[in-house]
Amino acid sequence: MSKMRLVTWNVNSVRARLSHVENFVAENNPDILCLQETKVTDNEFPLKAFTKMGFEHHVIAGQKSYNGVAIFSKRPFSVCDGPLWCGKDDKRHLAIELENGIEVNNFYVPAGGDVPDVDENDKFAHKLDFMTEMTDWFTKRQSKNNKLVLVGDLNVAPYESDVWSHKQLLKVVSHTPIEVEHMDRIMNSHDWIDVMRHFVPEPEPLYSWWSYRARDWKAANKGRRLDHVWVTPALKPHLKAMDVLLEPRGWEKPSDHAPVVVDFDLKGLK
Repeated sequence: MSKMRLVTWNVNSVRARLSHVENFVAENNPDILCLQETKVTDNEFPLKAFTKMGFEHHVIAGQKSYNGVAIFSKRPFSVCDGPLWCGKDDKRHLAIELENGIEVNNFYVPAGGDVPDVDENDKFAHKLDFMTEMTDWFTKRQSKNNKLVLVGDLNVAPYESDVWSHKQLLKVVSHTPIEVEHMDRIMNSHDWIDVMRHFVPEPEPLYSWWSYRARDWKAANKGRRLDHVWVTPALKPHLKAMDVLLEPRGWEKPSDHAPVVVDFDLKGLK
């Protein structure tokens, strides 16, 4: 099978949005489904529902009420080891390697709280430390032959066109200059390609998250691009399509994130 569809989605509680996931999978048929903010312990994860959706392979890392990541696949994989990020076992990263040698890393980067000051806000300090460790980890693993995919809710909107108002959000966590600098370092750590911007170049606006605070999120359109898909250069020729699917954001009691879909054609992959 040369074609592969990969999805990343912060579902903001997998049990609360299970019907949304089922509808989405039925309509879009992903091969790899990476979820963030699952908010459930492993023993209470609704695994049977995912088996019914056709995902024979999975790895989950969850905790009660907060964080949590999961990867579901219709293709066999092996689970890869990762570091204990910032010395905390707070369920923010999983990695798998498919039989074709592609490694998929699924991240949920700390949101960082409300105050963009490491001295006043431990959560912001944790976020920057986490991103620094990501840079160090991928720098140590550099190889031109690496077939890596990095997806997830990275909680940073790096470009001016990734937010509804660059000027108004410059001092708001997720778009501050120091967060953008940290993201640039991660991107440079392995010559990552920003898949979403590969297909939708700047300065075209591109968002994946809309606050619950807006009465009509679509009309207000005060979005941010917090969700990302990156690949290493070896996979760039195999990129075929990308879309941020807005429909699930409009479903009843939705996640505040929209799923991001990327299609690959892996024919000729070495």
